[in-house]
Amino acid sequence: MSTIEICNGFLSYEVQGDGHPVVFLHAGGLASGQWDAEFARFSARHKVIRYDARGHGDSSDAVPAQPYTHAYDLRELLDALEIVRATLVGCSLGSRTAIDFALTHPERVEALVLTSPGISGMTQHDPFTLALAEKIKAAIREGAGELVVEYLLQMLVDGPHRKPEQVDPAVRARCRDLFVATGTKHPGTQPVSYELNAIPRVHEITAPTLVVSGELDTLDILGVADHLAHHAVNARKAVVPEAAHMLNLDQPERFAELLADFLDR
Repeated sequence: MSTIEICNGFLSYEVQGDGHPVVFLHAGGLASGQWDAEFARFSARHKVIRYDARGHGDSSDAVPAQPYTHAYDLRELLDALEIVRATLVGCSLGSRTAIDFALTHPERVEALVLTSPGISGMTQHDPFTLALAEKIKAAIREGAGELVVEYLLQMLVDGPHRKPEQVDPAVRARCRDLFVATGTKHPGTQPVSYELNAIPRVHEITAPTLVVSGELDTLDILGVADHLAHHAVNARKAVVPEAAHMLNLDQPERFAELLADFLDR
């Protein structure tokens, strides 16, 4: 992978293929390796870009007392690659970043694919998520790194409707490796990125938008997906059966079909 300098740090990124630019933005705690299958598949017809967000993977840490935004980092990456306009494909944090970017720089967004979407300004209400968040905080205080990773897997991979043994072991193992790699390279608490409060501004999004949610995801994420589908001007929604938060890994073929159909629209 290559690197570019950004404000107070650097981003690790990879580009492959030719054609219309498609940028993949990974979920929080993971890294660009989340998109291995999509990166290989869609580079046959598109110029595909993936990168590790600040504080993830091989990119730099967020620096205390030096403000940043993930959306601004994305702009710096596109500027460095001389990409004027692109389709953004996000998952979770990646979707959250894509939404903020679309509201800040609408002229640079060809289309949006918002998978398992978070959104800036959201709060968590699902008891499943809140309970695991408390367990993660306790495990961090105790220095129990393996427990932290296991609770993250339960929250972000298994979801509220499956036990660990009901999830494809390869999917859990891949996410575990990415969580551990990011946690090892970026230990400690990362400063919080500045964000918009995008919830009341979703109606400003005019780019063609595909919202994709897994039927086994949390109530909070399903609620965000409904909000986006209802209020974004040019949005439609797809629900993927037998998938939770990391739905492109849970159901890679179904996700690839949805993405291909949308890109070929």
